[in-house]
Amino acid sequence: MVAKLTLLAAACTLAGCAGMLRTPPAIGDSLAVVTAKFGQPTARYPAPSGQVLEYATGPFGQATWMARMGPDGRLASFEQVLTGEIFATIKIGVATKADVLHTLGRPAERSYLALPDLEVWSYRYKESGVWNSMMHVHFDRGGIVRMMQNGPDPMYEEKRLFRD
Repeated sequence: MVAKLTLLAAACTLAGCAGMLRTPPAIGDSLAVVTAKFGQPTARYPAPSGQVLEYATGPFGQATWMARMGPDGRLASFEQVLTGEIFATIKIGVATKADVLHTLGRPAERSYLALPDLEVWSYRYKESGVWNSMMHVHFDRGGIVRMMQNGPDPMYEEKRLFRD
């Protein structure tokens, strides 16, 4: 039984790694070429200039790639968006849930804070390419971003057992 579980875990690990070994698309590639190179997107969002294809690795991954397709059906940009620089583009008091989805993609986690009455979308990422972090985007009932907070990702925090 243990051997079967070990084999299953190894197969899942290899499958996960293989999924990350994709050929990135090049600017100017057609939609068909983008999906052939990077696979089917985890979501598609309409955009005034075409569409945005989301390639999220969550809920446990720390990267989301966004492929922005132009009106001509060609790739205009392709970038990993879970970075401090991209988070900084989200305008507090202005950005909506739709804006956040188009910019960052789907969150790793969603939660709700009753006392301030805020919905929270949390994104795992590598802060400065080094620290395992989470960015928490807080929305009011109208779906407007009211605050953003980052901190360490509890998934990577050392678990300590205390004894009496």
